[in-house]
Amino acid sequence: MPASVLWRPKVIPKRLDFTQMDPELAADIGQFTHDPFGYVMYCFPWGKPGTILAKKRGPRAWQAKILKRIGEKLRAGAADAGEVIREAVASGHGVGKSALVSWLIKWAMDTCVDTRGVVTANTQTQLLTKTWPELSKWHNLSLTKAWMNLTATALISNMPGHEKDWRFDAVPWSQTNTEAFAGLHNEGKRLLLIFDEASAIIPKVWEVAEGALTDADTEIIWCVFGNPTRNTGDFHGCFHKKKHVWTCTQVDSRTCEGINLVQINKWIRDYGEDSDFVRVRVRGVFPRAGSLQFIANDDVRAAMERPCQGYELQGKVLGVDVARHGDDQSCIVRRQGRKVWPMKRYRIRDLMQLASRVAEEIEAFQPDMVFVDATGMGWGVVDRLHQMGYKQVVGVQVGEKPHDESRYRKLRDELWGRLRDAILDGLSLPDDPELETDLTAPEYGFDDRQRYVMESKEDMKERGLASPDAADALAVSYFAPVGPTRSKRETWRKRISARAKKQGKGGATALSR
Repeated sequence: MPASVLWRPKVIPKRLDFTQMDPELAADIGQFTHDPFGYVMYCFPWGKPGTILAKKRGPRAWQAKILKRIGEKLRAGAADAGEVIREAVASGHGVGKSALVSWLIKWAMDTCVDTRGVVTANTQTQLLTKTWPELSKWHNLSLTKAWMNLTATALISNMPGHEKDWRFDAVPWSQTNTEAFAGLHNEGKRLLLIFDEASAIIPKVWEVAEGALTDADTEIIWCVFGNPTRNTGDFHGCFHKKKHVWTCTQVDSRTCEGINLVQINKWIRDYGEDSDFVRVRVRGVFPRAGSLQFIANDDVRAAMERPCQGYELQGKVLGVDVARHGDDQSCIVRRQGRKVWPMKRYRIRDLMQLASRVAEEIEAFQPDMVFVDATGMGWGVVDRLHQMGYKQVVGVQVGEKPHDESRYRKLRDELWGRLRDAILDGLSLPDDPELETDLTAPEYGFDDRQRYVMESKEDMKERGLASPDAADALAVSYFAPVGPTRSKRETWRKRISARAKKQGKGGATALSR
């Protein structure tokens, strides 16, 4: 019999109503009210042939340690003493954070009537495409699947009359919706709060969450997980200035069973053992240089809200990124000086069809230069455009050496550096959520010569992120400075001169001054 059955706290969560469900299963699950590790071992089909857990014997060592520690604190009377159980986990990539989040949610909901809880993440995309699908997987594997209804954003008790009080919600936060946690109270019962990818969650959300954890005689558990991408902020503070109130765990990916060491060794070769990228993505250690995000969200948002003037006399350029895989998009972007027009996106596998689309853009926009990322299949597009007579088309091999080898390892790294500089220097971007994601998703590191190394598309996909095709198209437009062709300069001079003459200002003389 689990130790939790022998312990009798002052605060006793309401036991399960055996009459509303399988009495034998409810009795067994009820024994794990303060034993999350025991619950996980009992509720899922570890080692059962024909299931995805057939070759698994239980949680990884670090996961088991946290589950057991939470149970020990509960049995020791944390709730009686008014203590909020706080667990902070900083880890490398692929260690199983989302699985542990799912187990905690399932355990909390199944073992205490009228449990309330919320999980949030750094982005709505992370929450709804990573965190919640992982919960769905474990919910469907569990013995207690019939007890709860899993919707797109909530896990809700099926017990009649408890739909509003016995539930766990996925709640995205935003700059204008920080109060989503303000009403999160559950006095006398159990409250579970989870932050996933916590490094990027803004201070205001942490502040509001703190205010919700004030109920007396309540089991309150707050767990925060993430890659340690920033050396500032509240998640960083859990491991430093607030370490006295958080129990902290740092997990090196290489210590976990079942990790893809081939990929990890590639990262170490590419970025260096002690690079910030490896520190964050492998070792679970906070970076030296701050955020690993190459282009900041605030800078992109400012560029999308920025009007643009005075670009009309600048050179026109098209940037083209050619899709390499089935789930990628080919993108074409128009840019004139600091002005960027909305993206054109295509899912076209036929290179001749894609070349035709680029040709249509050339005819419509009349660019001075067209830069095409020719890596891999892109040369087919370049060759076809040359055959069609478009001599201003240039193929760009982004994997080649950069112009500035002292700062960048490859040309792609340098092009992204130029793009970031342009954004900071007043570039005006279209209001495009997909472009915003593409620009802000890639991270960076430094090689052994302390040169910038942009995260590759392949590495981003290993993290579950889409290829930043639109941003790559924009970056390649900075391959070389582009001024207007001579014929266009003459056209503009004539136009300005004619306008000046019409206004009686001596156009040619005025223009030459």
